[in-house]
Amino acid sequence: MKLGVIGCGKMGSALVEGAIRSGALQAEQVTGCDPHPDAAKAFAAATGAHVVDTIGAMEADTYLLCTKPQHAEAALGWLPAKESRLISVAAGLTTAWIEARVPAGVRVVRCMPNTPALVGKGAAAFCLGKAANSTDAEAARLLLGSVGLAVELPESLMDAVTGLSGSGPAFVYIMIEAMADGGVRAGLPRAEALKLAAQTVLGAAAMVLETGIHPGALKDMVASPGGTTIAGLAELERHGMRSAFIEAVHVAARRSAELGGA
Repeated sequence: MKLGVIGCGKMGSALVEGAIRSGALQAEQVTGCDPHPDAAKAFAAATGAHVVDTIGAMEADTYLLCTKPQHAEAALGWLPAKESRLISVAAGLTTAWIEARVPAGVRVVRCMPNTPALVGKGAAAFCLGKAANSTDAEAARLLLGSVGLAVELPESLMDAVTGLSGSGPAFVYIMIEAMADGGVRAGLPRAEALKLAAQTVLGAAAMVLETGIHPGALKDMVASPGGTTIAGLAELERHGMRSAFIEAVHVAARRSAELGGA
């Protein structure tokens, strides 16, 4: 694969760094392009990849579109008319929207990564455009999987993915902050409370992923009769914590559909 990265910001850099770190790509297989010289320079320094001034100067068979959605149309207009693959992480842009703006022969894959990809703990989904095939799916899985979890889903579910894993990190950050505040209220120093809260969330997530046990069953393992945990859980239920998270994901998914013109 010869990868051309269009937009050398944090997400583009994270995906390329992860692919190089995992051995899926070598730096010499990657070329970056960004209208902002500082971003291009930082991308080159972080990845060891070559950078060019224009998209047309890239020698690539696969393009990774990492621009902001409002800048995507202008960038797509510079793609060369040849058989190639375009993997888009531009939020909200459907495969049909992209396909209408690229030359014939460009196969499109739409992805929705999230910001924990920056630390190699991402959760991403991808879907295939009309002309894309299983080889294109594997290319997307290779890139996204190098910085976390990658799953293939129908495009009709991409707004739900945006509401859950795309927006979800912000919901978890609020939870970590609130748990740390609770620790401070109980007498812990702020720095230690924050570390303990963040590590607790990290450990609980790892238990779900690594054991395969349903989170409800894991919760029951911690909540002993008449103990501290069940008292705390009862308080969370009294304040509607569960329904608040359900509604937050639902509203974020609905907003994603609105932004995408669905």
